[in-house]
Order: sequence, then structure tokens, then C-alpha cells
Amino acid sequence: MSYVSLAAAEAPTLDVGNTAWVLTAAALVLLMTPGLALFYGGMNRSKSVLNMMMMSFGALGVVGVIYVLWGFSMSFGPDDVGGIFANPFSLFGLNGAINNSAGEPILWSVGNIPTSVFAGFQLTFAVITVALISGALSDRVKFSTWLVFSGVWVTLVYFPLAHMVWGGGKLSAAGWFGKTAADGTVEYGPIDFAGGTVVHINAGMAGLVLALLVGKRIGFGKVPMRPHNVPLTMLGAGLLWFGWFGFNAGSELAADGTAGLVWINTTAATCAAILGWLLVEKMRDGHATSIGAASGAVAGLVAITPACAALSPIGSLVLGVVAGGLCAVAVGLKYKLGYDDSLDVVGVHLVAGLWGTIGIGLLATGSGLFYGEGFRQLGIQTAVALIAVGFTAVMTTIIALVLKAVMGWRISEDDEVAGIDQAEHAESGYDFGAFGGGSRFGHLPPAGSTPLSSEHAEEVNA
Repeated sequence: MSYVSLAAAEAPTLDVGNTAWVLTAAALVLLMTPGLALFYGGMNRSKSVLNMMMMSFGALGVVGVIYVLWGFSMSFGPDDVGGIFANPFSLFGLNGAINNSAGEPILWSVGNIPTSVFAGFQLTFAVITVALISGALSDRVKFSTWLVFSGVWVTLVYFPLAHMVWGGGKLSAAGWFGKTAADGTVEYGPIDFAGGTVVHINAGMAGLVLALLVGKRIGFGKVPMRPHNVPLTMLGAGLLWFGWFGFNAGSELAADGTAGLVWINTTAATCAAILGWLLVEKMRDGHATSIGAASGAVAGLVAITPACAALSPIGSLVLGVVAGGLCAVAVGLKYKLGYDDSLDVVGVHLVAGLWGTIGIGLLATGSGLFYGEGFRQLGIQTAVALIAVGFTAVMTTIIALVLKAVMGWRISEDDEVAGIDQAEHAESGYDFGAFGGGSRFGHLPPAGSTPLSSEHAEEVNA
């Protein structure tokens, strides 16, 4: 994905097929955020499932509003500011990006689709990136602080990185590491087709910073913190996989052969990653788990995201199986290194994002080292990945420290032990009150039913 500007007035007419496809892809990517809520929610403990899901829905609300106001302008607006971001006021509220003076839709420079469709598509990318970070913070942070962080972080970190990589900034082919011919043809440059740096390295690094600064959950490493609903997580993984075809194939902005190749590569890498993860689990632990299969699928999806248009199907299988095995090993590092990345945002998104981005330099069919094309692409990919890591780490640290001083991050210890769902939302994910004296809605137990003893009620609510 390499997007630069609005189309000129003399651009070709609207491509209805491409427009329909990108609208569909945008809807698929939007579905990924509720899918992520299910994926993360099932991996959490029962007393914090709603808060975990609300962090995704909260990010959707905050980022969706901000993207319309200044996010699109900062990412893809016409007025570049130092190659780092675009003027947030040039297209504020999408003014000047929808219709021209004749009332006709302004077309984007790629795909001949309306700019409004492209903006909607990109909005969903911003939302899911912020939502991904929440998995590093489950059980313990104030919902209000999370909402403020979402708005500030997407403005100061996501939008600039999106501009640098996709909007013609310093990390694009027009920037530090690329070369573009006079006619606009890219001779060489960084490759990030659908978000290895902008989405996954970005979210994974932010998750690591926050996990370190916010601190561990009470009892981390001492008491079991097992997923409370594995089928919910499996359902969420399935929805993420389904939506990811919009994420990757939609980034072509056209219904063409490249989109078809991207679909195949995305599927191949994901399937191989499942097997890679399960193989490591079987060899290390003696069991291949459902959570491992779901996490392996996500690891493969993450890794292939930046590379999906640059690899062959065989290369995608290689990228995927390595991603699955690598991430299966990486998720255990939090116990050895002592940081509490609750739902493995670092072990999956940062690690697979780095591997997928750097692996392009090895496996890209037109420029990869394994295809005899030398080290240039590998060097470019590595440099861009490291810059993205450094930029996100520094900016996220500043934002997190300011919010810690102004609002505070942690809920009280008593609330964390009792359960963040009740403390922050006055709700519970599973209401068993109807069998113990009436539900929260005041209904009486069914006639002839036997209320649970206090002993069994405690077992159910554990």
C-alpha cells in the first residue's frame, strides 16, 4: 500500500467495481475490532471480560470520531510537514475531500475510488491498531485513562507513522530509503503493503511500553490467570481471520490479480503459522492447544500483512511457519523477563510484525536476498522497522508518563482483586443472580428451582 494524494481534476472516471470492493473491505476490517474484543475477552478472566471488550469498543468510538475530524488530514492530507505528518487542518472534517465544486466525488489517486471510500477504509485501520494495544493492559487500568490515551496516541503516534509510510513521508519510497523516477514509478523503497510497521510493530511496541510503565497485575506469575472462555477466543480468531481479507486484499484498492495473490498468500501464511505454533507447543509442552491454534493464526496474519503482495505462495508458507514457531517461543519471554503483557500483544504483534517486515528483505520475489537480489531490500526493511520501534517507544513513553501524572493508570488494588468489570462498568459478564435470590433485573427464580448454596455459587463465580 503506497498512497500519496487526491486525484487531479482530470483523473479517470469512477471505477464502480473497485469502489464496491473497497467498501466491502472497509466493512470487513471494521468487523475485526468486535472480533478482537471476543478474542481478547475470552482470553481474560471472567471478572474482567467486559472491560476488556469495552476497551476495543471505546477505541472504536474515540478513534472513529478523531479520524473524521483530523486523522485523515494528518495521515494523507496534501500539506506535508517535514515528512512526519500532514497538516491536520487541510482536510479537517473531510472538508475538501468528498465532492468538488460540481458536486462530483473527488477521486483518490489509486484505484479511481472516491476519497470518502478510501478515508473510511483507512479509518478502520486506525481503530484496530489502537484496540490491539489494549491486550497488554487487561484487568488493571482506568477506562477513562484508556480513552484519553486512545485519542492522544492515535494523534501523535499512529497518524504520523501512517503518513511517513503510506502518505509520502520519510519512510515511504519518496523518503529516506527509496528512489522514485520522474514519472512516479518506484525503483526501490520500503515495502509495507497493509500495515506491518504502521499497525503491528506500532501497536506491539506501544503495548510493551505500557506494560512496563503501568506494571504487573496483582498476582502475576504467582496465581493462575487462565482464559475463562476458550470458545469465545476461537470465535474471535475466526472473525479476525475473516476480516483480515479486507485488511490485506482490500489494501490493493482494486479487484484485480494482485488482490487475488494477496488473498492466497494471506491464507497460506496463516495456515502454516497455525502448524508452526502447534508444533512448538507439542515439542515443548506435550500438548497442542486451542489457544495455541488461535494465537498461531493471528501470528501468521500479522506476519503476512506487510508482505502479502511481495511474496510467492511458497514464500508465504515459509514466512508463516516461522512466524508461528517464533511467536510461540516469544510469548513465554514475559515470564522470564518479568513484564506483564497480559494477552501477548508483544509476543504476537511486535514479534510477528518485525519478522514479517524484515522477512520481506529475504523472501520478496522481486527484491529479496533469497532470490539473488542482494541485501538492499533487507537493509531497507530492517532500518524502517527499527525506526518505527524507536519512534513508537519514545512517543508512547512520553504520553504514558504524562497521563500517569495527570490521571493515573491503575484502578485500586481492592477493585482489581474484586474485578474491574464491577468497578469500572457496574456490570458483570455472567449473571448468576437469578439462581440466588433474583437477577440484576429483579426477576425471581423459576418456580421449583433450587438456589445454589453459597459454596457452589463461589465456585461458579470464580
